[in-house]
Amino acid sequence: MKDLRPEDYRVIWIAPLEIEAKAALSMLDHWHDGKFRMAPGDDYVFQAGDMCGHNVVIATFPTGQEYGTGSAAALASQAKKFFPNLWFGLLVGVAAGIPDLKKNPQQDIRLGDVLVSIPDMDRPGAVAYDLGRDKGDDFLELLRQGHILSQTAPVVRAAIGSIKLRSPNEAKLFLPFYENMENKENFIDPGQDRDNFYEVGPNGIEYIVERPKRPAAQRTRVWYGPIGAGEKLMRDASKRDMLRDKYGIIGLEMEAAGVMNRIDVGIIRSTCDYADKHKNKDWQPYAAAMAAAYAKAILDQLSPGHGKPT
Repeated sequence: MKDLRPEDYRVIWIAPLEIEAKAALSMLDHWHDGKFRMAPGDDYVFQAGDMCGHNVVIATFPTGQEYGTGSAAALASQAKKFFPNLWFGLLVGVAAGIPDLKKNPQQDIRLGDVLVSIPDMDRPGAVAYDLGRDKGDDFLELLRQGHILSQTAPVVRAAIGSIKLRSPNEAKLFLPFYENMENKENFIDPGQDRDNFYEVGPNGIEYIVERPKRPAAQRTRVWYGPIGAGEKLMRDASKRDMLRDKYGIIGLEMEAAGVMNRIDVGIIRSTCDYADKHKNKDWQPYAAAMAAAYAKAILDQLSPGHGKPT
């Protein structure tokens, strides 16, 4: 088996969880035959292929490694050193979505919807909401008012902007990638009947919010705005809503804070839960596929600088 050359790869696709990596690999147009030569100190096996004409390496955590910002930082640091010609990166996978049905218009985020990190007014695209100075009474003064993580690479923001111009019909640009993905049967939509969103009433008791089914043609929506990056898994609806109201975030994830100051990445996530005690893994495969399909649409917007390695 031949050696692949790290210098031939300009895009890194970081998929921390195994199901996220499987979705990414199922989006490849071609797998590249060969392996990257490794040496002592190289802790990650990178998968290689091409997508929309771009040479892409897909990076994921080793089996059994705990996810979170520390693991993500270690992966990003080694990838940056291993691939000297990286142009940009994509951090792609699942996240908790945070609906705001009191907002006008409603932020009616549903399971399987895509969340794309972009700045919103005076807020950064990724908010490290648990990094700051504890002021007491559950108040955290964010470091640099939350502007501590690097911005998404301009070229990725340009591609996102190009897709966003089609809003609210941008799903037409990425759903074909889902329909044509390899092993699609492993990433099936669980169905809107199994999408239950709970809110917390004034008495502290949860109740299911009744939401009408979306028409099939409008099944998947894309939401743009700040995404919260934290170290802890959130399973508390009240704290979820507090973070939403305080920082204007549309979702929560656990790796961006470890990656963004090492590699310029665009954060593309899809909703697999609502950050409450009802969290489970049932929606992870489908959500991972939706995020991967949108990420592939980003690559499709950009003209590649290199072809497939010889």
